[in-house]
Amino acid sequence: MDMKHIRTASRLLLLLTLLTGLVYPLSITGLAQLFFPWQANGSLLKKDGKIIGSTWIGQSFTSPDFFHGRPSATSPLPYDAKNSSGSNLALTNPMLIHALQTNIHNLHLLDPENHQRIPIDLVTHSASGLDPDISPMAALYQIPRIAKVRGISNDVLTHIVDQYTMRPYAGFMGEPRVNVLALNMALLSHSKAG
Repeated sequence: MDMKHIRTASRLLLLLTLLTGLVYPLSITGLAQLFFPWQANGSLLKKDGKIIGSTWIGQSFTSPDFFHGRPSATSPLPYDAKNSSGSNLALTNPMLIHALQTNIHNLHLLDPENHQRIPIDLVTHSASGLDPDISPMAALYQIPRIAKVRGISNDVLTHIVDQYTMRPYAGFMGEPRVNVLALNMALLSHSKAG
């Protein structure tokens, strides 16, 4: 290879490094900050001026008076963003079957009087282990337990779930979902107001 090719390749490498490593990221970051500042900064939810979480990363709620999210596959801590992963267990794997049975058992222990069919997302892990959303059915399933513990009517809780249910994008892309952190914040606000 002669020096002409080496110089051309070096210039091209430098140009592409500047374009893709500096100009493009800075441009996209600047546009995101200009047009979508809340999302670009992590979609952080605050309470009394303190950051309590992001709408993009689930949190572990275990108390019976709160809505619970999907089980998290991250370990050793649930919803550990540094350790995002799914379980990757096959449907016939005994470990997956045991995990499902354990999750079902734990839901029954938490609310033994609830004989509704358990929504699948309350017993299965998401692909990332960080899923912040549940289906509206999963939120509605938990209403009798929360109503009993908090002394709030089922109708009021159903209204809160409906109010925080996000519909599919453009009416057809994706599934309806409820952000658990936002839902629990609304629950706290309602409890203070009531």
